[in-house]
Amino acid sequence: MGLFKKIFSKEKKEKLDEGLEKSKSNFFGKLSKAVAGKSKVDESVLDDLEDVLVSSDVGVATTIKIIDRIEARVARDKYLGTDELNTILREEIAGLLSESEHGELETLEIPEGKKPYVIMVVGVNGVGKTTTIGKLAKQYKNKGKKVILGAGDTFRAAAIDQLQIWADRVDIPIVKQKMGSDPASVAFDTVQSAMKQDADVVIIDTAGRLHNKVNLMNELSKIKRVMQKVTPNVPDEVLLVLDGSTGQNAFEQAKQFTAATEVTALAITKLDGTAKGGVVIGISDQFKIPVKYIGVGEGVDDLQVFNKYEFVDSFFSK
Repeated sequence: MGLFKKIFSKEKKEKLDEGLEKSKSNFFGKLSKAVAGKSKVDESVLDDLEDVLVSSDVGVATTIKIIDRIEARVARDKYLGTDELNTILREEIAGLLSESEHGELETLEIPEGKKPYVIMVVGVNGVGKTTTIGKLAKQYKNKGKKVILGAGDTFRAAAIDQLQIWADRVDIPIVKQKMGSDPASVAFDTVQSAMKQDADVVIIDTAGRLHNKVNLMNELSKIKRVMQKVTPNVPDEVLLVLDGSTGQNAFEQAKQFTAATEVTALAITKLDGTAKGGVVIGISDQFKIPVKYIGVGEGVDDLQVFNKYEFVDSFFSK
């Protein structure tokens, strides 16, 4: 089991196990029914397994890859018992995800020579974008980084107010303007303020509207252009926040946003309250973009850096 590197602390691993409990129970409940009364992994079991994976929000394309891998293993080994299926799934899914390796993202360290490190956060309203920004800001602050927030979602007064609440809660400065202001102007002021204050990290919220992809694309492009008047080659990261509890809808949002702007990292939230945790496997495999964070609870530290080995270990542990 060399694939499974133990990286997380005992507390973090327990929180991950707990956060994935609903997804795990849902998956194993379906799997148990699929293999009931059967001792051998045959075509019938694989057909049922395909249904289990798809209905657990792993996604069709990723499910087909997993089934193909298990079929190849059955052909090679001639006989596989259904009692081995859990172990086989763990190994094949971990192997699949490690092939889309983007480097291990184990810490919140920022690259050398990147100051301020500018993160632009995108995603539709209601996915947990503001909460993710607040938790991320607090975690960077806990590591001794000086952080500044930018309230670039000027489309909704509530978005500015919510970010202000988080800024107050974690005691981090925020740059904001009134509702309806130009988001690019807010981003410009935030980065400029960060430069003056020698801040380490800038996190900028953006409006979560998807009704017109062209408008979204233009707005995000403008924000980037205007920030680059202060310092070149920013943002350093474009983080797309997706709500894991929406299952396949999260796939659709990822498709739309990746078509509208260059997304460099993903955060998948609200996994603790859903049975749709399989969506992380599918999204991690399908989009050539690393899943960087997952949300497994309400606490600040429950936004965890995603590690595919720990995730698969928690998902398939009984």
